Amino acid sequence: MSQLSTYFSGIGAKRLSNVEVNPNVSNQHEFNGINEFRVIFGDDKINFEGKFIYLDDDPDQIITEDSNLTWYDARANHATRTEYRLYYSTNSIISNSSVGDLVVIGRTGENKLAIIVASQGSTAEQQIKWLFGLEEVANKFIIRDIIADDQVLNFAGKYVISILGFEIEDTAPNYLEQLLENFGNTFPTTAIFSEFARSTVEDVSAVEEPDKTLIAWLEREELLFKTLEKHIVSQRLEQGFAGDVDDFVRYSLSVHNRRKSRAGHSFENHLASIFQENKILFSKGKKTERNNKPDFLFPNIENYKNLNFNTSLLTMLGVKTSAKDRWRQVLSEAERISNKHLITLEPGISSNQTIEMKEQSLQLVIPYPLIETYTTAQQEEIISLSNFIHLVRDKQEKL
Repeated sequence: MSQLSTYFSGIGAKRLSNVEVNPNVSNQHEFNGINEFRVIFGDDKINFEGKFIYLDDDPDQIITEDSNLTWYDARANHATRTEYRLYYSTNSIISNSSVGDLVVIGRTGENKLAIIVASQGSTAEQQIKWLFGLEEVANKFIIRDIIADDQVLNFAGKYVISILGFEIEDTAPNYLEQLLENFGNTFPTTAIFSEFARSTVEDVSAVEEPDKTLIAWLEREELLFKTLEKHIVSQRLEQGFAGDVDDFVRYSLSVHNRRKSRAGHSFENHLASIFQENKILFSKGKKTERNNKPDFLFPNIENYKNLNFNTSLLTMLGVKTSAKDRWRQVLSEAERISNKHLITLEPGISSNQTIEMKEQSLQLVIPYPLIETYTTAQQEEIISLSNFIHLVRDKQEKL
């Protein structure tokens, strides 16, 4: 099981100040109030390889850039005084940052740092704060020794770590023989693979604990998929590409696209199985107006298209592994249903976005194990998968 310390040994977090981001005020290329980092970096001079990451709710605004940093004592020759600094070379991440943005400096290796900047008020900011156990962050660095206060990464933790560009290495080699017996050196359809993953999970109940069961199924499928993928991709890499760069790029893209496609489809597959086990009537991926295809319609598409059917008994559920700005897509997918529902695996969506969702008559559904990543105020407005099932069942009993 992955630990947070696998990726970070220690971090410091603060709000960026005007002197750090405004070139008209200063071109110092140094972070202020850095002395507290001696707990993480020690006293000796270190040259770091740094990866700067800028995170925003707009996917087009996410930027990464490599840059070198130097940790040193500017008064190393002074008999009694010390003045530690972390110098960085010019980079577009800090140039694009704003006063008040959250910055997290994390040690990811002996001579490696990740400098994460999250736009103030964004979902990314809330996710980063939750991951590192940060409450409100001011203009002075808060230091966390991750090794001393480590934690197992749960589903939400792995989600945030992957956003930062880290590869979750978890696999299940004890399942490899069974995977190869069932599928050989090929990937089955997502529906078949999802069904196989569910068959390997014990001690869960889609009826009694649908939220816990959904996450258990998703985690198991991810683990099994990576196990099979590692085996298949390793064999392909051993064959080589005979110097054909285009062939290598095509194969790399196919791996990437398969990962993205599978995640969304597996989410829908497991939800469908949970609804079936709860004896909930539904139609999946059926066309409504203008060829829109809501992920789930309750009780079914026939009732939806029957203009005499009571609209108060209709329910729509959109499914998005990641919400971001994509949540707005579900608003036009079933015009007869004014109050829509969206289930997502995105932890810690910002208050700004959840307020806007409510204003757009969109009810957010979050699997219970992920609700802890939301603020107390947000949690009062969110419903769990179990809550949603009860809501749909109540309507179904009135048919």
